[in-house]
Amino acid sequence: MYDRAYNYIKQRIDKPPKVAIILGSGLGELSRQTKSDVTIDFSDIPGFAKATVEGHKGQFIFGELYDKYLMVMNGRLHYYEGHSMKDITFPIRLMRKLGIKIVIITNAAGGINRAFKPGDLMIIKDHINLMGTNPLLGKNMDQFGPRFPDLCNTYDRELISMAKKCADKIGLNIKSGIYAAMSGPSYETPAEIKMLSCIGADAVGMSTVPEVIVCAHCGIKVLGISCITNMAAGILDKPLSHQEVLDTADRAKDDFIGLIKAVVNNLDIRY
Repeated sequence: MYDRAYNYIKQRIDKPPKVAIILGSGLGELSRQTKSDVTIDFSDIPGFAKATVEGHKGQFIFGELYDKYLMVMNGRLHYYEGHSMKDITFPIRLMRKLGIKIVIITNAAGGINRAFKPGDLMIIKDHINLMGTNPLLGKNMDQFGPRFPDLCNTYDRELISMAKKCADKIGLNIKSGIYAAMSGPSYETPAEIKMLSCIGADAVGMSTVPEVIVCAHCGIKVLGISCITNMAAGILDKPLSHQEVLDTADRAKDDFIGLIKAVVNNLDIRY
């Protein structure tokens, strides 16, 4: 299955990308910043599931940014859509076969830390997996990685340091914190947010962690960035909506794009 998808894409691109960017809800604007030469719909790739959530276009864009050849994933698959963990992490293993060394993974998240506000960007320094499952359950795929991968440096410290320096250079007040992943699709209750705060979470969302775990399994370095698109349940006295997520992501897109472009420009990628 992975070989068929790999061969399908390899025949359509001129050279192997070394960096992939996964775009979360409402963050697809960055895909238009890339000098694209190839666009491939998820639905055209053998074995690939279809994205169904608004704000997730469901395409791979291959192209250059600052003379670096990138693979941009515009949209992602979610556990709450009914996809299996194997489907959700299929793109990561495909990236590994294509030669990806670094994944910049982004998401829209609810802010738990009261020092945050909607529109802030948060560099993920660690995560808490509360999705009730793990993408590595079952027989180990030895061709990708070991049975028991270490997660101590899952969010690469060198990439985090570089991203913070990039934020400083462009005058962006970047946050950092711990991302908690829940299964969704319902938003969390105020009691659940209180629990997450007690165990150290700064933001919460419904994605990212499965992909990051498989990146660790595959030996791919990760830089994770959350766009705080709303304050989580109980932090503010207002109902939550997906439209607010999309609207805030749209307002934050200039800061987000500026940071990602600065990071890409500073990556040392050797072919």
